[in-house]
Amino acid sequence: QVQLVESGGGLVQAGDSLRLSCAASGRTFSSYVLGWFRQAPGKQREFVAAITWSGGSGYYADSVKGRFTISRDNAKNTVYLQMNSLKAEDTAVYYCAADRGIIVTTNHWEYDYWGQGTQVTVSS
Repeated sequence: QVQLVESGGGLVQAGDSLRLSCAASGRTFSSYVLGWFRQAPGKQREFVAAITWSGGSGYYADSVKGRFTISRDNAKNTVYLQMNSLKAEDTAVYYCAADRGIIVTTNHWEYDYWGQGTQVTVSS
């Protein structure tokens, strides 16, 4: 069992930066694929970024590539999402998720554990 708690959301202006954190509990955290998803009002949950257990290269949605960076610290049981050059269209609730699988997936239904979400609002 893995429990995830996100933090770091808030209200910022376009062009600003935010760093989201997701603290996990559970002994096998280091073996999970970790991802970030977001959901705007009236829209489906969408993939943002994911990272393998080893913390190698991240995988990104085209809409955030070059602006967002995912990273993880297995010693701290924490995954991060550094968001730069934020745009109004980045406004959403951001969710951290963990997948017991080995291969990174962008499908939200394949993730096994979810956090409660943190609101990010970008004003233009």
